[in-house]
Amino acid sequence: MKIVIDAGHGPETAGKRSPDGKLKEFHFTSRVAEEVKKQLAFSGHTVIFSHQARMDVPLHERTRLANRLKADLFVSIHANAYGTSFNSVNGIETFTYTKPQAATKKVAGFIHSSLLLATGRQDRGVKQANFAVLRDTVMPAVLVECGFMTHRQESELLKSAAYQKRCAKAIAFGVNCYDPYT
Repeated sequence: MKIVIDAGHGPETAGKRSPDGKLKEFHFTSRVAEEVKKQLAFSGHTVIFSHQARMDVPLHERTRLANRLKADLFVSIHANAYGTSFNSVNGIETFTYTKPQAATKKVAGFIHSSLLLATGRQDRGVKQANFAVLRDTVMPAVLVECGFMTHRQESELLKSAAYQKRCAKAIAFGVNCYDPYT
């Protein structure tokens, strides 16, 4: 498959960091994206990044790239937040567009289940949302939230190389369980 991997919000996107400022979302997502790419390439997939290491790429450019390349799958990787201070909200969420294709539901389920098993975090469910990267892509597209930067324990996990690798392997495993032809 041809897969576009999106490392969430860019390195300088305002507000996309832990309340103490010690973790920027992009530090987590870019490392996970790199590992996902390695895992998927090893499995024979073609992987393209929609993001860049040093700049914020507008959402419309990310989705336009995926559509122009006729990708088979789009996966956007994120670290969640609730409010602007540390709190008790935590867990894993996976999103599809509000009117998901059957294939999108299928791959979202595989990735979500894999992330739950690999991380042991709370299941916040597979949900639907009107996010641009889900709405404006023509191929199956999912957005994963691998934990909350506003939860002290998960913030520490998100900074951990071991947790980043667990998330990446889980995402890649979920993708590899998906067969677009069935």
